[in-house]
Amino acid sequence: MTLRTLIAAERRRERRGLRQAGLCAALVAIASVLLLALSGWFLTAAALAGGAGIVAAQAFNYMLPSAMIRLLAIVRTGARYGERLASHGAAFGALARLRPALYRAITAAPPMVALALGRGEATARLIGDVDAVEWRFVRLSGPWGGVAALASGAALTALGGWLAMVATLACVAGALGLAQLWARQLEQPGRAVQQAMGGLREEVATMGGAAAELRCFALEDWAADRIAAAGDRLAEAQERQAAVVARFEALHAVSVALSAASALLLSAGAGAPIAALAALAAAMTADAIAPILRAMTESGRLREAEARLETVFDAVEVERPAPGVALDTNLVIDGNAFSPGSRIALTGPSGCGKTTLIEGLLGLRSLPPGRIMIGGRDAATLPPVTLRATFAWAPQDSALLAGSVRDNLRLADEHATEDRLWQALHDAALDTVVRALPEGLDTWLGEDGARLSGGERRRLSLARAYLGEAPWLLLDEPGEGLDAVVAAEVARRLAARLKRTGQGMILVSHRPVLSALCERQWAANGRARSAA
Repeated sequence: MTLRTLIAAERRRERRGLRQAGLCAALVAIASVLLLALSGWFLTAAALAGGAGIVAAQAFNYMLPSAMIRLLAIVRTGARYGERLASHGAAFGALARLRPALYRAITAAPPMVALALGRGEATARLIGDVDAVEWRFVRLSGPWGGVAALASGAALTALGGWLAMVATLACVAGALGLAQLWARQLEQPGRAVQQAMGGLREEVATMGGAAAELRCFALEDWAADRIAAAGDRLAEAQERQAAVVARFEALHAVSVALSAASALLLSAGAGAPIAALAALAAAMTADAIAPILRAMTESGRLREAEARLETVFDAVEVERPAPGVALDTNLVIDGNAFSPGSRIALTGPSGCGKTTLIEGLLGLRSLPPGRIMIGGRDAATLPPVTLRATFAWAPQDSALLAGSVRDNLRLADEHATEDRLWQALHDAALDTVVRALPEGLDTWLGEDGARLSGGERRRLSLARAYLGEAPWLLLDEPGEGLDAVVAAEVARRLAARLKRTGQGMILVSHRPVLSALCERQWAANGRARSAA
């Protein structure tokens, strides 16, 4: 599904609210034009009646016009509230579904696309760019109000003569036409603002994530300068956009003044009250195009936001299950066959691509065609859903949720029972630590498991991999950060688990106590041999 089809679907879903917003916007416009026009007529007529003497003043009906003015004021206020309520309700309802859809698109995108998005950039897409799309929904009621204002304004200015009506409509049409031409000049500044805003969010998120390291190396000022530079770029882009927006504001003000002045002059022969009515009706008619002009000033920012979101939706891979693969878990790696239950140590110097290859087995990176076969099929052609059902992964740099122990474990199996959770923790040599926590499995761990030590976070990631119950375990440096005693215990319990479950294992580890569990070694250069 593309962004455009998704937005179209949301418009259909929210059509009732959008229709209500449009009708309320039309009612606001009609009430505003009538209110100001009637006020102009009433004040002028009342002044003339008062100046004509006591008899004329007493004969003038003050009550009916004043009651109408109050009624129109109430109607305008209520309709404006209804328009805001309906339009924002529709917009927020759509956004509540757009953000999960975007998140699903990011997770389903090819690794080259998804992994290229930093934390700040992903946040900018999920928040800033999606918020810009809100304008598409909130401003949909603008044209309704504009059309209603034109119709009611034309009818009222016609009371002062057809020339007054034509002049009013000509002023409005001229303003809209000129704004349409200027809108092309505004597109690039608007796009630049959206890009600079995303860059600032990315910079703040990157520096914030490295706050401890920056403080340790006394680089706070350097980081602040980088953020300030990104902020300056945003300010410059906003300044360029504001310069063009100011022209729209001036155009709006001039169109209101010209409409009122031309209607006043051309309807002067109809008498002062009617001339006042026509002039103020013309002013409000021109004023009603303000939402349309504001939407034009945001068009560049909106197009850039949609383009940035579209790149994610366009890159989504459609996952199709590969029948029969999950039943056969024999591996052939670089021509070397490994049967289910094998224990393989992936060896090679740092930087030779061990972690990259493991991530390829999970569909997080592209695999070279023909290098790895799973169940007789090329792993490079298998969808991630099949690969991730075949391998359970404990990464070298494990990420933990800002949640409880239970929340983090159930990422692997949301239906895991209490007994299975404790069994996984036992196998990872972490059960004693968790039992000592204030609320056990329900203890809150903080951002990225801040309450745990580095070794405890790694063992929690290992326990999570155990809960996956895939035919093969992919363990990337599970002993890193553990002291010798804990590493030996982890190795002992891992050996017992492998014997109990019959799972196979591909292990990357520099700890001899763990690599000793493997009966075969597979070198990064493609050669396999028996472990010494």
